[in-house]
Amino acid sequence: MTGIMYGIGVGPGDPELMTLKAVKRMKSVDVIAIPHTDKELCVAYQIARQAVPEIEEKECIYLSMPMTKDKKVLEESHELAAKTVMEHLSKGKDVGFINLGDVSIYSTCSYLLDRLQEEGYTTRLEAGIPSFCAAAARLGIPLVSGSEELHIIPASYQIKEALQMPGVKVLMKAGRQMEAVKEEIRKCKASVVMVENCGMAEEKVYRSLEEIPEDAGYYSLLIVR
Repeated sequence: MTGIMYGIGVGPGDPELMTLKAVKRMKSVDVIAIPHTDKELCVAYQIARQAVPEIEEKECIYLSMPMTKDKKVLEESHELAAKTVMEHLSKGKDVGFINLGDVSIYSTCSYLLDRLQEEGYTTRLEAGIPSFCAAAARLGIPLVSGSEELHIIPASYQIKEALQMPGVKVLMKAGRQMEAVKEEIRKCKASVVMVENCGMAEEKVYRSLEEIPEDAGYYSLLIVR
């Protein structure tokens, strides 16, 4: 019998936002897969171990997931990560891949799912609280209401056209492109609020475009109306 790989969403930052199911699954798996080369530097692991201290005693595997748009580098790293996970699944061990936020939204573990399934392994996903839901709650505002549309946009890519869409736009991980992002928002005369490092010790809240610093961190989420 081969093991099962579980993608486990640990939420956006606050360990109290981890679901009961995520906690239960992390306790039950044999191996914790960490999307980093060092668990002390892995944000998902730091969140998870606050809610599930038992994972400190579990076997860990370290999967290098470089933050780059170089397709060749990404392909090689994802292939190696999949092979590493398969080695443990083949031994009958269940593997829990911890993932920041939710496992279905721009998730790191998604890069392995197709590869594992094509090789005949079973994969399952345990949902987590998405960062934009946590950010809206932190701001004390409804994300959308009535017939409003909601658009989730990776801000490190082209956003000019996306900002022209009707409804509410969530710009995720905008930090590296903040100067350009602010300029595009200014052009379309939209209102914006932002939470940086939502649920983490370094959390900061900004309630206008003017307040948002251009050197904001990677985990910066904007809600644009």
